[in-house]
Formats: sequence, structure tokens, C-alpha cells
Amino acid sequence: MEKIAASIMCADMLNVQTELERLEKTDCDLLHLDVMDGVFVDNLALGPEWMASVKKQTTFPFDIHLATEMPEKYVEMFRFLQPETISFHVEAAANPILLINRLKSYGIKPSIALNPATPLEDIWPYIAEVDQILLMTVPTGFAGQAFRKDTLPKLRELKKILAQRNLQPLIEVDGNINTQTISWMKAAMPDVFVLGTSALFQDGNANIYQDRIQAVRQAINAYK
Repeated sequence: MEKIAASIMCADMLNVQTELERLEKTDCDLLHLDVMDGVFVDNLALGPEWMASVKKQTTFPFDIHLATEMPEKYVEMFRFLQPETISFHVEAAANPILLINRLKSYGIKPSIALNPATPLEDIWPYIAEVDQILLMTVPTGFAGQAFRKDTLPKLRELKKILAQRNLQPLIEVDGNINTQTISWMKAAMPDVFVLGTSALFQDGNANIYQDRIQAVRQAINAYK
């Protein structure tokens, strides 16, 4: 079944504990955490000590996205959290295979990420080695950007190549994911949907969050 990941960066950061309590009352599957270094992207976000505090307040598995230069360094900073998955960018890794193998040795599922402008060809050497592929549908860095429709052919091509090679890494999508943009993916439905400002964290209470997640699940089921 498809998974829902809540992007905590988009929550009310002054009331994170309350936001986590609301999420715990939903059937969300993962907590998506973006790490930004101000170099790979023009933004800063989410350090390891802060995440350690979050981990004490939630039962959700962590899905960490390293939007950083030198992801090798950041893997070492965050591995103590024992996330389920760490995504790193093919554009930034010095040696993706070495980093993939290091993540596996730590018991962390490796995921390779790519921005909308990055051609799929850049990840072909690695798709047999990872558990997940994170396809960004907006340029990494800031919430609230418009969904890039030019990523839809990439999604279809990725699904086609994985099927041809009999490979089964999960495909995760992140960037203005909501019921409308999910309808555009009906020709090639992903496996993990990161929900942020446009679909989940707008206001509210636990009932509203569950209603929004349920609406997303209904859209996924309607179009897959």
C-alpha cells in the first residue's frame, strides 16, 4: 500500500509537540525531515539535536532527506537517529555506491534523490542498489513552490525502466503533493507521497489532519 509521509518542516515550528500529537492520531506512515545546509540549497533546516528531541515525541519512522553538499558528512551526523531511510542527492555525492553501502552497513535504507532539472540517466547506475528513489517535483529548498509538470514524464520513464529491469525500489515524490497533483500522476503512480503545506499543514486539529490524509489516500486509490 502507498505510504504517506508528513513533512514536519511545513508544520507550525513554534508548536511542534502539538503538531506531532495531532499526527499521531492519524494514519500517516512516516515523518519526513529535510536537512538543508545553505549551500546545496539556499535555505537552512533541521539539525540532529532538534531531530533527537522530535524522536522522543513520536512513534513515526524517520524519512530523512539530505539536501546538502557532502552528504557523506551528514550521514555520519544523523545516523545515530536510526532513521528508516536517508535520501541523498545524486548531484552532490562524491561516490554514490560507497555511500549506499555505508547506509546499508548502518541498517538504514538508502534512497537516492534528484532535482527536477537532473536527468534520470544520472541515477541509472544506482537504481539496483537502493531501496527508494526520491523524485523531487519542485526544486529542493523551499515549501510552497508550484508543482513542476515536466517531472511527470520523468516519473513515467522511471516506472518503465524499473519494470523493465525487474527492480522494486519505492518511488517517493515530494513537492506540492495534493489531491490535484496526484491526479496528474495517474499514468505512473508513486509509492510514497510527502505531504506539506498544500495538502496537510494549513491549520487545524487532529480531525482535520486525518481528513486531509484520507482525501489523499482516496485520490491515490482513485487514480492508480
